[in-house]
Formats: sequence, C-alpha cells, structure tokens
Amino acid sequence: MNNSSIKSFSLQKKSSNSLALLISAALFSSALVLPPQAHAGLPFSIGSQKLPSLAPMLENVTPAIVSVSVKGTHEIKQRIPDAFKFFFGQGQQRGAQEKPFKGLGSGVIIDADEGYIVTNYHVIHEADEIEITLKDGRKFTAKKLGSDAESDIALLQIEADDLHEIKIADSNDLRVGDFSVAIGSPFGLGQTVTSGIVSALGRSGLNIENFENFIQTDAAINPGNSGGALVNLRGELIGINTAILGPNGGNVGIGFAIPSSMVKNLVDQIIEFGEVHRGMLGVVGRSIDSDIAKAMDLKTTQGGFVQEVTPKSAAAEAGIKAGDVITKVNGKTVKTFAELRGRIGSIGAGKKVKITVIRHNGQEKVFTVKLKRNDSVDIEAKNIHPAFDGAKLENDNGSGVKVVTVAPKTNAAYVGLKPDDIIVGVNRKAINNVADLRKTLKDHQGVFALSIKRGQSNLYIMIR
Repeated sequence: MNNSSIKSFSLQKKSSNSLALLISAALFSSALVLPPQAHAGLPFSIGSQKLPSLAPMLENVTPAIVSVSVKGTHEIKQRIPDAFKFFFGQGQQRGAQEKPFKGLGSGVIIDADEGYIVTNYHVIHEADEIEITLKDGRKFTAKKLGSDAESDIALLQIEADDLHEIKIADSNDLRVGDFSVAIGSPFGLGQTVTSGIVSALGRSGLNIENFENFIQTDAAINPGNSGGALVNLRGELIGINTAILGPNGGNVGIGFAIPSSMVKNLVDQIIEFGEVHRGMLGVVGRSIDSDIAKAMDLKTTQGGFVQEVTPKSAAAEAGIKAGDVITKVNGKTVKTFAELRGRIGSIGAGKKVKITVIRHNGQEKVFTVKLKRNDSVDIEAKNIHPAFDGAKLENDNGSGVKVVTVAPKTNAAYVGLKPDDIIVGVNRKAINNVADLRKTLKDHQGVFALSIKRGQSNLYIMIR
C-alpha cells in the first residue's frame, strides 16, 4: 500500500505528556451483519450449552463488502533549491512531474441490481483505474458516478451478476453502547472482522472533513479499512468507516465512521442528479458552552447558538433569528454547531426539515425550513459518456443539463460542445437533469444525437 492512499491529520491534546495524536484517515472497510435476532442460529456448543457467535450474521453480510484497488498519478511540483533561486527568480517552481501511485481501500454494495458501491472519496481521489474485488474473488473495473470531497463519500458502479447488498439502517436511532462490527482489509491482509461498541455520537471538530458528524467506535479500524462498513447486530449498515485517531496512525480503539443516514442522503442525491445538491440553512453560529449559556442566560448548555442569520436564506424565510439556540433537527438532538452543520450539510436542497430552537425567553419553537442550495458541484462528466470528457456539467433547474465549461483539446471540445449549451434531449428523448442523461446513455452503443439549446437556437450534435 502506498502512503498516498492514506490521509493523515494531527491533533495536539494537552496532557501531562503533551501527546501528539495522529488522525489517519485510513483506507478501511467494514461490514458486519447479524441475524434478525441476536440469539438466533447459535451454531457452536460445549456439551449441551450453546455459545453465541457473530458467524451467522457475517456469512450474510460479508459478501456485500468489497476491496477497492486504485491506480493513478500524482502531480509533483519541485521547488528550486535556494542556491539556484538567483538564476530562476524567487518562488518559482520547476516543471511538474507525474508520479504513479497505488492504493487499497474498501467499499460497500448498497444496490445489487444497479451495482452501486459506496466508498470514501479519499480512497478513489485522483485514481485513473478503480478495480473492485468481491469476496468470492471476482474482479471488476468500476466507474465513479459522483463524489463529495467535503463529506468524504464517493459512489461507484460495476456491472456484475449475483451481487449481495447490505440493508441500510437509520443511524439516528443509534445509542452509545450499541454493539458495532467493522469489516475491511487492513494492511491488504484480506477481509477482516472486528467488533466493539458505539463509543460516542455526533463527534466533530476533528478537522478531518468539512462536514463532520461521526460515529465513534472502538471496533478495531486500521489502514486499508477506509470505505468499509460499520454494522449493527442485525447486519444493517450504520456507518462508513473513514478515520482513526492514534499515535503513529495505529489503532488504539478510537475510530470514526460517517453515519449511514448521512451517507444515504448524499448517495441518493448523486444517483438522482449526478452531484450533491447540498442544502444550506443560512446561519452563522457556534456551539453552546457553560460560559455562553451563562452570559446569554440560556437554559441549555448544548446546541448551536445562532450568531447571525443570512438575509433571504432558508433560516431567515422560516423565521429563525439571531440569538436562537438550535437544539434539534427533525426531532433528533444536536449537541454542537458542528453536528448541526454536518446534519444539514447532508440533506439535499429543496428538502424540508423541522428545526427546533429555544429563544432567549426560554420558549421552544419548531420551524419548518425548506433548505436552499449550495451551488458547488462535482460531476464526473466523462463517466456519463466519454464524449463529455473535458466538460463541466450541472443541472439547469430541471430543464436540461448545462455545459458550464469545456476544456480545449478534449473530447467535449472535439464533438462541438460549448459553454452555456443546454442539453435538452438525446435521440428525441427529453433530458431534464444529469440523472436522465446518465440513464439514457447507459450501455448505449453506436451513434446518438444530442439536442442542444444554444442561445436562441436549437441544434443537434451527432456523436459516434
């Protein structure tokens, strides 16, 4: 495994030894599933006494956990040695070099019919080739349908028969102390199972990702497990493993997983739109602590304190005001502002959410908020069809797919696409969004015609 396949972060924790802890976003996989009843199907016994085992659950779940192998190149920019800066100028760089890399991670099959696999963004980032290995040894080349760097989620797809999928649980129902099981391929050893409990919920402020709302577990997670499954004793997915905290990157029983409910929200958006339509609440704030609670005479020490409400935002239109303390999202408690941000950040634009606030007078109010959209997008256009390689696409408010930019000397430029073109049809079939475009061109063979709106004109582009 290459170092490039592991992202690392460091935290300084003040203690008697000023221990420096390393957060290593390891490539790891985890998936464990238990039978419908934890006491059912106990296969082993000593004499007449049956002993509990996770084996029945694992036999059902582990086929849904895959290994992810990636290849690609990094661009390495070399600085000019100090001794030569006189000749080349201060701050200039020598030509960039391409350095090949390989990486290993894990993934989880969430839809057997469509071949959808969830993994971490950092596992497949910059990969030119993605190979999936199933538990039964079969290997397939995967394509990336979409990703979200800010939450570290990516969606892949393979074409294969006889796949096994995992059921997704509602991670909002988790409690500290619930049992958890992780499955992955640590250090390239092959599929490995570890177990533990949910150690904490709503972990944030670790600076691992932009939107953080982690499940913390003591189930052993190591490099090689990223993108794998964290499951409950019913064999349901409760999280995607993404990072560990420990000296020198080793496991010390502090691992983090992205909650399954957050994953499902993001993946559903990628499937529908080809991108994440991140919902925005429109507030600026901070977490409540005892000092803020005392200064503001608040009756709670948990939640997100609203310092500012952006004009014309979703929060402003719903009636949320500066000074409010947000304590719940859709009836589920939020303890910190970072947790609030992580929850909202995975809910799609246009979705309605119920926000519970406590006002300065102690009155609790519930607002129904329709989230607005953050316009940042990341569509893998070339994975829709090779003809779009070099183009940046985005949905055009349900009336087609807009070509945002076209890089010169690429396939998109060669076929005749131009910035601001709106793709409204393929072979006389209407196209409303990226999902329509991807579905229409899936497995398409031969020539097809793109119906384009260009300014006041309508035209067809024939693509072979």
